[in-house]
Amino acid sequence: MDVMPLLLLVAGSAAVAAAARRTPAPAPLLLVAVGLAVSYIPGVPSYTLDPHVVLPLLLPPLLYTSASDSSYLDLRAQLRPVALLSVGYVLFATVVVGWAAYVIVPGLPLPAALVLGAVVAPPDAVAATAVARRVGLPARITTVLQGESLLNDATAITAYKVALGAAVGEGATWAGGIGEFALAAVGGVGIGLVLMAPLHWLRTHLKEPLLQNTLSLLIPFVAYGVAEQSHASGVLAVVVVALYLGHRAWEVDFATRLQEEAVWKMVAFVLESAVFALIGLQLPIVLKRLGEYQGPDAAWYAVAVFLVVVVARFVWVYPATFLPRLLSERIRAREENPTWRGAMVTSWAGMRGVVSLAIAFAIPSTMADGPRNLILFLTFTTVIGTLVVQGVTLPPLIRLLRFPGRDRQAETLAEANAQAQASRAAEARLDDLLSDERNALPPPLVDRLRTVLERRRNAVWERLGQVNPVTGESVDDTYRRLSREMISAEREVFVRLRDHRYIDDEMLRALLRRLDLEEAAAFREAG
Repeated sequence: MDVMPLLLLVAGSAAVAAAARRTPAPAPLLLVAVGLAVSYIPGVPSYTLDPHVVLPLLLPPLLYTSASDSSYLDLRAQLRPVALLSVGYVLFATVVVGWAAYVIVPGLPLPAALVLGAVVAPPDAVAATAVARRVGLPARITTVLQGESLLNDATAITAYKVALGAAVGEGATWAGGIGEFALAAVGGVGIGLVLMAPLHWLRTHLKEPLLQNTLSLLIPFVAYGVAEQSHASGVLAVVVVALYLGHRAWEVDFATRLQEEAVWKMVAFVLESAVFALIGLQLPIVLKRLGEYQGPDAAWYAVAVFLVVVVARFVWVYPATFLPRLLSERIRAREENPTWRGAMVTSWAGMRGVVSLAIAFAIPSTMADGPRNLILFLTFTTVIGTLVVQGVTLPPLIRLLRFPGRDRQAETLAEANAQAQASRAAEARLDDLLSDERNALPPPLVDRLRTVLERRRNAVWERLGQVNPVTGESVDDTYRRLSREMISAEREVFVRLRDHRYIDDEMLRALLRRLDLEEAAAFREAG
């Protein structure tokens, strides 16, 4: 196996994603654009999106890292709008886009058109949530978009299987489709519920951080594989497990959490970068397979399907946002009042992604070549169109709508009050422990414990203080900078002692690790 194309893909996409951080363009959009440009450079390897790789090997870790970083409590609070988007909207888009394609494209069978509808139905909110965090969208909208992206793939894949069965003559029925959807949903959630507690028990009882992190990397594949083998939704199984483990991550050993955070950040960065680059690199393959549908007709079909996809989301989101509140007093009392601006952003943040392309590439050869190739082409143009048009215009749209910014002072006050309560509990616990003669410590060490506690308690309040008129730094910034300078001085001495053979490399690594942990603690403590 030639590994050079894979290395080029990973290294190139990572370099583009890193460069995107220095530009106003969101990384997913720049990656797609570069992929499109690079795909026509002579000598560039052909990168075909293999659904047997994307769905079981790339989708589970991406879902897992996104779900484990999500808030279970926030998602539970927004479960109704998330369900309306991840289930209701996906089914609505499948039917609307499918029927529109059937009407627009001469000779396209309705079952094949519904396959197209199911393929392009699920938005991929990776780009949308990245933009949302970057421009400071309200937390509720970000939660809804993220929750939709976690759950909608399960609905779309099930709808795709039903429509595909009808398209290839397997006699699929609506009743059978509803039964398959119920089996996939209930089975996926059930398997996730069964797996989450044993996996969490393993995470908290393994004492070696390397083993714990190895388990962490295997968890999404285990949940996905077990569910798919049971003909249930692997997507839902991964999401359920990840939400539970993320919610209880505080019970895991601190060394594991530090390593796990770094590992998963790296995994998510590499996979997301490679996935969006792969989207752009598919252009030559898609055009080569287009076949009989070419020229102005194909361009018209692409524009029409793109417009239907965009408009259909508006048609669903606005009624789904406001009608339940008009019809239910309970919803009005329980949920905050949505605004038209929030509905506008939610409607426009409907960018499609790699899952749609992977499903399109998975269409079997038992479907006629003409419809199959057209579905792949229209999926590609819809993905590119939504990423470019909506992705580029979403940040200025959000700025134009002028959402109220986050109240940083209120957040800092809440953090300070939380830290004060925790510090009082820690101080009481320390006094209780010191009353036992088995925990006797010399007074300097007791004072050191109390000083650390006091520093942690005061650090948040110091962020509200005045800045240094000379440097422009807050007290918090100055503390962090001086801590780093002191640790840097120690680090240089340790390296010099190693170079003069006063200590060996093993001791140097142990000393540097201790400094690294202290620097990380100082950084977190300072906020």
